[in-house]
Amino acid sequence: MHGKLLSLAGLYLVQGLPYGLQSGLLPILLRARGLSLTRVSLAKGLYAPWLFKLAWAPLVDRRGSPRAWLTLSTASLGLVCGLLAALPPSQTDQDGLPATVMGLLLLLNLGAAVQDVALDTLAVQLLNPAELGPGNTVQVVAYKLGAALAGGGLLVLLPTLSWPLLFLLLAATYWLAAALAWTAPALQRMPWPPPSEHTPGTPHLQDLLAAPGTLWTAGFVLTYKLGEQGAGSLFPLLLLDHGASAPDLGLWNGLGAVACSVTGSSLGGALLARHWQPLSLLRSAFGLRLGGLACQTALLLHLDTPGASVGPGTLLRGVALLSLCLQHFLGGLVTTATFTVMMHCSQLAPRALQATHYSLLATLELLGKLLMGALAGVLADSLGPHPCFTVFLILAALPLLDLGLAPSTLA
Repeated sequence: MHGKLLSLAGLYLVQGLPYGLQSGLLPILLRARGLSLTRVSLAKGLYAPWLFKLAWAPLVDRRGSPRAWLTLSTASLGLVCGLLAALPPSQTDQDGLPATVMGLLLLLNLGAAVQDVALDTLAVQLLNPAELGPGNTVQVVAYKLGAALAGGGLLVLLPTLSWPLLFLLLAATYWLAAALAWTAPALQRMPWPPPSEHTPGTPHLQDLLAAPGTLWTAGFVLTYKLGEQGAGSLFPLLLLDHGASAPDLGLWNGLGAVACSVTGSSLGGALLARHWQPLSLLRSAFGLRLGGLACQTALLLHLDTPGASVGPGTLLRGVALLSLCLQHFLGGLVTTATFTVMMHCSQLAPRALQATHYSLLATLELLGKLLMGALAGVLADSLGPHPCFTVFLILAALPLLDLGLAPSTLA
């Protein structure tokens, strides 16, 4: 098992690099080169290929092996980074990214999205049921560390790294990862399906939903983070309105969030490895998370009283920052357990549909997080902070009800 987990850890670490690069490093890099704030914001449109993973997931199911797709997509990412190193944007260009650089960044996202489908499919087929807990811990933790490395670690080196050197370093990393994907002994022993098991055409939605537990899992992953995501995006901003300092929030909701989330994910994997059932673990975690959100709601109510503040040196400041850390810790634990359930559900699908099946669940999981992240501010402006957090509490209670309806096939 250790060989599998080490290989997956290295590959998921590399998989997190594009997200960290484009969410943390690239906006600062582009702004430092003189691009307008509007142009930097519009660069997020390059994420579009991630929304269409279901379009090429059937190809991973029907053509070749996940290991071949993973190797080719990772090597292609190295090639794109090499081309980006040769085509840096002009220092004086403030009107936008050159068309060639924009096209290459779009290709970078396309390659990363294909790599994501291939690696998740490989993990679904590689891990046996007893390894799902540790395997998903590796997935979540390594991905977050990769994103933090690209978004934060390279940012520290930004004053000494030029655009060409940055992308040459990333290109070398991708080529090493491609070699790992192709040569790792644990991945060479994959029980690939024979040609007769591949589906002759594009799978239909009813084929995917026919797998045991899929309908319940799809609904669960779409809704399980609605309350947490809404509160998590608004609570730091409301603390800022009540006297918290931006550096404090940056530290505790940035580096502290990553540390607590990784710790929660690691604990979740350890408990699953000790034969805790994922659904039982989720019930406990959701109960604690609901209590944490109730405490945050009560804290916001108290902060509206005269003289209450979360400024430096106050007790409420410590309580508020502790609640942030607790929610990120529980979020990491919940994510690991949920991904374990998703992977188990995809293992129940026919092997020839597993790439498309897991991509469907992963797309719904991402859609649920993006939906509430986008609507949280709208709800707060229209309802007010306190009614909005009441809505978040109700949404946070829904997963507990969903777990009571979970099919026995996922137990």
